[in-house]
Amino acid sequence: MKDIDLDELLKEININAFQNDLINWFQNEQRMLPWRENQDPYRIWVSEIMLQQTKVDTVIPYFLNFMDKFPTISYLAEAQEQEVLKAWEGLGYYSRARNLQQAVREVATTYNGKVPSNPKQLADLKGIGPYTKGAILSIAYDIPEPAVDGNVMRVLSRILRIEEDIAKPKSRRIFENIVVEIISQDNPSSFNQGLMELGALVCTPKSPSCMLCPVQPHCKAFRDGVETQLPIKSKAKKQKKLAYYTFAISNEDGEYIIEQRPEAGLLASMWQFPMVLKEEVDEEHIMTWLEQKYGVSVTLDEVLKPIKHVFSHVIWEIDVIHLHVNENKAELNDARFVNINKIEQYPIPVPHQKLIEQLIDGK
Repeated sequence: MKDIDLDELLKEININAFQNDLINWFQNEQRMLPWRENQDPYRIWVSEIMLQQTKVDTVIPYFLNFMDKFPTISYLAEAQEQEVLKAWEGLGYYSRARNLQQAVREVATTYNGKVPSNPKQLADLKGIGPYTKGAILSIAYDIPEPAVDGNVMRVLSRILRIEEDIAKPKSRRIFENIVVEIISQDNPSSFNQGLMELGALVCTPKSPSCMLCPVQPHCKAFRDGVETQLPIKSKAKKQKKLAYYTFAISNEDGEYIIEQRPEAGLLASMWQFPMVLKEEVDEEHIMTWLEQKYGVSVTLDEVLKPIKHVFSHVIWEIDVIHLHVNENKAELNDARFVNINKIEQYPIPVPHQKLIEQLIDGK
């Protein structure tokens, strides 16, 4: 990556006029979102974590429910992890919830329950990267820190006609340095939120609404007719596919075996129906495998509708087999029988929620 001369890059833009146009537009046109009701740093923190990799419309009901259950730092710090995961259920990227609670507990004990306004202290908390740090500091505390996400990089790529690949980690530093130079010292909150909002509503990835853009007069890409060619972003690696068997194993009381996933890794500490990679068990020996692992003798009931679920980096393709128990031969180790109507009390990942729906609909 070639070095970029910031002075040269910024010499054609009237920074004061750009700030004023962006901030005025944001203050007049911003969406009324629940985390914008005040500058409570805890609410802003929770919203920014939820908004990572997730659309605003999806986040709103989760945010409202989460704040109802955990309205303050102390409520979240004192909650059981399973309760937090249950409130996060369906939102995905569950490590966000675990990291958030761990960081909140540190705030409760180390900073007397007050989200630190010191950049280093904030950055040292679990799960807070440069973007989240900048968002909290600028929005909650009016500190002029850059908050650079994909929306911001796209907007600035077009405004300044920057032809660096925004998918490369090193590029983010370029944009952070740019924001340091152009951010409003008087109103960093509206400036940073304005850039984010502009990227979300106007300067969209495809077919940007340039005729409606409040900063169009400052945009080099629009001037040069290359706005649809920017930003430059290399394609992500193809997602890996994993094939599983998942087993709905019921007894005569209408209970099903569920088990808790490991404390680390994908969907850590969530609950699921028994599942195994197809490559790890021969189809002809499934019954034997289940008896050895769970201590139950089972008989095939039916094959249910297969389930496909797409994560950011992997795709699960799941064949679902419904079985019933003939005999319990041993205590379930790390698993348990739970009534189908009570499984919803546990934090269940979306692919297994789809299986629950099949079981209930089939009654």
